[in-house]
This record gives sequence, structure tokens and C-alpha cells, in this order.
Amino acid sequence: MARRIFLIVAVACAAAFAVFWWLTATPTISALSAPAPSADVANGMTAFNAGGCASCHAVPNQPDRLKLGGGLAINSPFGTFYAPNISSDPVDGIGRWSEADFVRAVTQGVSPEGYHYFPAFPYTSYQHAKTEDVRDLFAYLKTLAPVPGKVRDHDVPFPFNIRRNIGIWKLLFMDGKPFMPDAAHTANWNRGAYLVGGLGHCAECHSPRNFLGGIISTQRFAGGPNPEGEGWVPNITQKGIGDWSEKEIADFLHTGEMPDGDSAGGAMARVIKNISQLSSEDHAGMAEYLKSLPPVDGPPRPQKTKKDDLQE
Repeated sequence: MARRIFLIVAVACAAAFAVFWWLTATPTISALSAPAPSADVANGMTAFNAGGCASCHAVPNQPDRLKLGGGLAINSPFGTFYAPNISSDPVDGIGRWSEADFVRAVTQGVSPEGYHYFPAFPYTSYQHAKTEDVRDLFAYLKTLAPVPGKVRDHDVPFPFNIRRNIGIWKLLFMDGKPFMPDAAHTANWNRGAYLVGGLGHCAECHSPRNFLGGIISTQRFAGGPNPEGEGWVPNITQKGIGDWSEKEIADFLHTGEMPDGDSAGGAMARVIKNISQLSSEDHAGMAEYLKSLPPVDGPPRPQKTKKDDLQE
């Protein structure tokens, strides 16, 4: 009897492990079956600036935002991640990657070796980017100087360091759907929606997250605790910026200056350095889209303590 129970338990465990292994497998990419078109490097630079690549991947504490040797520490409730080298260096960067490797990494969060990237890399938003934009981005990155230097490993404790588990996380928080234009809105609005929701990955910071680190969909863009652990990220729905005009939003994206005379600081200052490189048409499209977001209440902001007041 005991032997029979043991066999049943063993078979059940084996079946459960097989299901887990199947669910957490990395996907293959079929999007590049057609011959690659001629790269549009100028469009690749636009994708680079819209995606904020330099904000994370530029070598910290030096002025050149195109020196993409990585190393920036990204804090989170699950550990500290270090942005990798994405320069064209063939040893420490992505110089030996194929175009398919790059598209798979950006849109699916899978490395050339076939393991899951941690979602500190915002591929949950990049999955909505157009394949041609990602291809052009790769072509643009290849025009930049290689930067030697290997970035240290992430500092992520068990069990969050088990990459296979990220396959389950992706099933919960990635839909794999491309951006679809909305015929009910203008081309300008659709361009803005694409930039904000895809390459710009604005929701990654401006949305609260659940205990698994996934964005709470009902409070998308409604602000919340800074994912890096310090401060509060503002609500960018009409609940938070309802008194801003489209022009004021567009001007902010270009200059970092707010309507009240204050200016962007912290991580947003780095974001503005990138977004400000976009065209005035792209700024206008993003502003039109953001202005159309309905008001959404975010999580309650903790009340300040006397200690907080003294530190300000």
C-alpha cells in the first residue's frame, strides 16, 4: 500500500514538473522569416530615444549618453538589477547578436542563449513595439562605439533569482499583442498611444504594482510608489494632470519644465534627456494621448511624518 502511494505521488510530482517545465519554456520567434528590409537608421535613433535606452544602459557618472556599457544599479523589492552592456562590443556587449536575437530579447524578454530576462527590462511594454522599429533600433545601435567592460551579476536573492519562474510571470503579465491603431482617434493620437504604451514604456514607472511585481491594470498610469524604492511617481491620468493643457504636456516632454515653473528631477530628468530628442509631432501625439486618459485614482500616498517635513 505504501509503495502504491509512493508511486502515485512520484507520478503526480513528475507530471507537475513536466507542466511547469512546459509553461516556463522560452518562446521561439517567427517574426523574422521574411528577408530583412534595408535598415532605417534615423528611425532607429528615434526608437532609441523613445525607448529611453540611454537612461538605463549608459555608463553611470559620465556625460556621454551614447556610451552604452551599462552598469546602472536598478533597485526593486526583489533585489538589485544591473543594466547590461548593450554596446556593439563583441565580447561584453551585443556585437555578436543577430537581428533575430535582438528582436526576441526586446519583444519577448529572452536572451540569445534562451533564458528569460528579468522584467526589470521593460519588455512587457516593448512587446507592443513594431518589429521594423526594433530592427531599425538594432541597426542604430551598431553605429555606436563599442564599450568594453562586463557588468556585474544581478543581486537577486532566492527564489526570485530562478529565471525559469519568470515564464509563469510572463503568462500572467504579458499578452503578446502588437499595437493596434484605434480608428476612432486621430493618427496623431495613435502615434502618441504607440509611443507612450510601447517604446516609451511610461506605465512601467507610472503604475502601481502587485505583490508579484506586475502592473495593476485597473490603475495603469495612476502613479504610486517609486519601483526603485524612494519617493512617489505621479499620476499621469487626468486625475493627476487634468489641469495641464496638451501644449503644456508637450512642452514638458521637450524641456522638462512644468507649468508651475518646477522642473523634472530624479529618474524623470534622465527620461526627458531622451524624450526631448523626439520631434515636436511626437511630443504633440504623446500629449494628445495622455490628455485623453480618463481620471483614475491611484493608491493612497502615505502621509508625511514630522521627520519627512524636516528632511524636505
